[in-house]
Amino acid sequence: MDFDIGVVLTLLFVVVLASRLFAIGFEYLKLPQVVGEIIAGIVIGNTLLFDLLQVEANFGFLELLAELGVIFLLFAVGLETRFSDLSKVGRTAIYVAVLGVIVPFVSGYLLMVSLDNPPSEAMFIGAALVATSVGITARVIRDMGLSDTVESRVIIGAAVIDDILGLVVLAIVSGAASGGGLNILDVILVAGMAAFFVLTVILISTKVLPVAIKPHPADAIVCSLEKRHSRVSPLMLAVIVCFGLSALASVFGLAAIIGAFLAGMVFAEYKERWPCEQSFEAINEFMSPFFFVFVGIQVSLSVFADIDLLLFAVVITVVAMLTKFLACGLGARSLGRRSATIVGIGMSPRGEVGIIVASIGLSVGILNDSLFAVVVFMSIATTLIAPPLLQRAFQRSKPSDDGVPPSLGSD
Repeated sequence: MDFDIGVVLTLLFVVVLASRLFAIGFEYLKLPQVVGEIIAGIVIGNTLLFDLLQVEANFGFLELLAELGVIFLLFAVGLETRFSDLSKVGRTAIYVAVLGVIVPFVSGYLLMVSLDNPPSEAMFIGAALVATSVGITARVIRDMGLSDTVESRVIIGAAVIDDILGLVVLAIVSGAASGGGLNILDVILVAGMAAFFVLTVILISTKVLPVAIKPHPADAIVCSLEKRHSRVSPLMLAVIVCFGLSALASVFGLAAIIGAFLAGMVFAEYKERWPCEQSFEAINEFMSPFFFVFVGIQVSLSVFADIDLLLFAVVITVVAMLTKFLACGLGARSLGRRSATIVGIGMSPRGEVGIIVASIGLSVGILNDSLFAVVVFMSIATTLIAPPLLQRAFQRSKPSDDGVPPSLGSD
């Protein structure tokens, strides 16, 4: 395909600069940077910049960068969590995660079906309401200096489990909805392949690698290779594993981001031996904004000229907030009313996860531009609403208010 290198470089310059400026501006306003990056894309896609930068002619190139960006983003999210951590968060986090997946998905699906939408669209909308944004939630808690509270540990633990369940739901929905209908055999097949892939990666990471890779050869090989300036460094190994599991997930018919997320969790188990987190963060910081800017570019503000669609977006947002708040709060009821309120609010932001689901739905032709814009609206709205509510809830409640010790104990 022919392209003008000057135009491409100008496009990259504007995208990177705009995403950075908007991100800094939103951070200054104490709002998530990801929202600023999406707004930057909306500005580019809905102004004269769209034509001046020849975005349409270079759409495929931007889409490739966006796909790489979201793969690196999910690897970085996985890199923050060990498989072993999932067994330490207790029953409370599991209850919160499971209820936080089932209730929003069923509510979103039933709402769409009741409005005479096809089951395939209903499943994608339900899936978009499922997963909590680990990155946004963790960022808010870390910025507030409250990572050690019992509520924070439950929220982060549940959000991680929630994301894994959400990615499996996405795999099921992508496979089942692509046929235009819900075939129970297809669902079972996709669910089985997803479970096999996920469990195999977990088994290899937690059972096989610790035996196959003894401390002395692993450390010796990596360190000696680094000292000899070999091309095989922890960062290079991380990128190879990230691409490898992403490709393998695609072979299994799953979303590539599932493989990237699991690849990050594999490396999280061995980050002391193979330190790559700081180095990879630089790659992620550069690449992930391309995804969010690309999302914003695809949002057509003209669709919201339809008042009915705007009202529908507000309804979906309310359903998204209420179902997560009530379901996750119910799952955390053993912690006391105030702590359950904090957990319910903390699990509410959808952020990049809902947008990723919508992007996949748009790319496979299940969601149209209007429904895509509705999901993006919901993701941005929940991301904007949840952080200040979470901050206020923490300020009004102390860990000792309900007599809950600062640990999960036997929960």
